[in-house]
Amino acid sequence: MLRFLEKKIHIFLSSCEKPHSQAEFGAKLYILQWEFPFSSRQHTTMKNILVTGGAGYIGSHTVVELFKAGYHPIIVDNFSNTDERLLHGIASITGQKPTLYKGDCCDLSFLTTVFESHALDGAIHFAAYKAVGESVEQPLKYYHNNILSLTNLLSLMAQYKVTQLVFSSSCTVYGQPDELPIREDGPESKAASPYGFTKQIGEQILRDFHQAHASFAIGMLRYFNPIGAHPSGLIGELPFGVPNNLVPFLTQATAGHRQALTVFGADYSTPDGSCIRDFIHVVDVAKAHVKTLNFLFNQSSCCEAINLGQGVGNSVLEVIHTFEEVNKVKVPYHIGERRMGDIVQIWADASKAKELLDWETELTLADALRDAWNWQCGLDDKKN
Repeated sequence: MLRFLEKKIHIFLSSCEKPHSQAEFGAKLYILQWEFPFSSRQHTTMKNILVTGGAGYIGSHTVVELFKAGYHPIIVDNFSNTDERLLHGIASITGQKPTLYKGDCCDLSFLTTVFESHALDGAIHFAAYKAVGESVEQPLKYYHNNILSLTNLLSLMAQYKVTQLVFSSSCTVYGQPDELPIREDGPESKAASPYGFTKQIGEQILRDFHQAHASFAIGMLRYFNPIGAHPSGLIGELPFGVPNNLVPFLTQATAGHRQALTVFGADYSTPDGSCIRDFIHVVDVAKAHVKTLNFLFNQSSCCEAINLGQGVGNSVLEVIHTFEEVNKVKVPYHIGERRMGDIVQIWADASKAKELLDWETELTLADALRDAWNWQCGLDDKKN
């Protein structure tokens, strides 16, 4: 242990001889303090899984499920849209403190340090911006972050021979589908937003990369609409500023922290006029990542796109009314104008996930909305 600690201190001090900024020095110190008990180039009995964006919403739930499945998750996160509360929630749920590196995947030098410090067995890549509306307003931000973070990760995985990768993709790759439910081999239309286009580009990068590196096993998980929170109430969606997603805005508006929720359009060609989505509990999504890793470790080579969804669609107004019913509260909302970049309706054919991964959803829309409200109430209780 003493030799290991000496090595870690040496690496830390060497990396801080000429810090680019005080913030960089502080970030490196933070890494050493949090990560010291676990880091080693030696293999442990558990497989080391790099989880970029692992302190975020879906990432934190996946880290919990990785621990439960006997993996050792190693988190990389720049905390641009989350904070340490989710890390403490992970520790409370699992009884284990995840290894953490605080930094940006767009920084190749930083990411190299992570690969140098651990004998990694696989990776899950969540680190991307994901707000449709914001991507329309700030497209360059999305192109820079979502593409560069992926290419940096792939270059290091090839260099260090880490050959299993789960990629966080999205149903936005389909654009507005002509047929429903949509299958993985269905046609991809023009993306409705720069965010969606970055996911299309990301998948093409992965297919091209796999063509050049046939020993890799890659799973591209096309999420539909993850919602909810961990049933414990200890981790959940924690966006900074005004939420861009429906459910966190809904919970905050109901709790009195926001003005009324705006339903963006109620004049679409749907039964109640509002957009339809395939909403899926975030815990089910997290479990799918573990199932995907298990699948990939048994493959010599593959690059598979896989839908993750309930396989049914619910409208925005249905979500509001279900939330009111299961939580016995009233949601303040009004009907607004349509929002640029929104797809009218989409839901999944999730049969491939069942076939390849032995995965299907276990939790309902009502479960997700109950857990989301429980998470919101817990946050408010801690403030009071």
